Amino acid sequence: MPAPISPLKRLSAWLFCLLLLAAVLAVPDRAHALELGYLDTPEVALGVETYNGLALVADEMSGLRVADLSNPYVPKEISFYDTPGLAYDVVMDGPQAWIADQAAGLRVLDLTDPANPTLTTAMYLRAYCYDIARAGHQALLAGGGAGLIVVDLSDPERPKQTARLPTQELARGVAAHGNLALVADFGAGLRIFDLAARGGPQEVGFYDTPGISFAVAAEGSIAVVADFTQGLRVIDISNPARPFEVGAIDTPGYAVGVSMHDGLALVSDGFEGVRVIDVSHPSRPREVGFIDLPGFSFDVAVLDDLVLAATGVTGMRVTTLAASARR
Repeated sequence: MPAPISPLKRLSAWLFCLLLLAAVLAVPDRAHALELGYLDTPEVALGVETYNGLALVADEMSGLRVADLSNPYVPKEISFYDTPGLAYDVVMDGPQAWIADQAAGLRVLDLTDPANPTLTTAMYLRAYCYDIARAGHQALLAGGGAGLIVVDLSDPERPKQTARLPTQELARGVAAHGNLALVADFGAGLRIFDLAARGGPQEVGFYDTPGISFAVAAEGSIAVVADFTQGLRVIDISNPARPFEVGAIDTPGYAVGVSMHDGLALVSDGFEGVRVIDVSHPSRPREVGFIDLPGFSFDVAVLDDLVLAATGVTGMRVTTLAASARR
């Protein structure tokens, strides 16, 4: 029987809900000296991905926005697709955009012609899907109270749910790492699933972080977890059955998103922009730069030396990694 969630973690969860409301209703006046350009999306930019010189923005009630980044100083929207749910996140598989569309489940759009996205897959999953990752031709979805959902998209026109794996709390973030699915499970920390286990995918290990786990990314033998009020946690997953924390660093804001890029963890830190953390020495993570942005930073992606941030009501912001991170 899982241990009850502490009152402190419950309080942190309520605090996040209040901050999310503030991100929707208010745009703080903040400096953003490192910014190159921006895209003013119609709704709340929650997720961002890159593909072939394009930015793909999951823009909550207005679905997917597609922007040309050939001139990063003036990103230009070239198309959009209004999904039926709330677009929380997007990943790419070649020209196919896979979208976690909250209550509407999974949507797949063909962007072979980026100016004319076409729907190839619509799959309701009886879950609130908040995050999505790609493991080969499998879509991994963080399905809230429904846990981890695995969908085979080897034929996008005939999607097949192959696994539905419960987690202890609310699956909020997910990452693929080899044969592993890493799930940020809100108050229950990091859950690790083996997708290639005999008999089907199954949970093989977990690490209960001290905060509220919102997002996870991995590189090499480490996973990094955006742990809300507890900053960034660095976890050794070389033995997935026995993960353990090797380092941690507090961040000034609320860590709700994270991406890895060449030994750097880029932490979406709420109203404190994007923090650039060097985790090349996992036991000694250190901040080597930050990107001060308007709005509330939910997600971040990297394209060459560009950093793209989904910043809620202030849309997508474009900055440079070179200017923000100095080791």
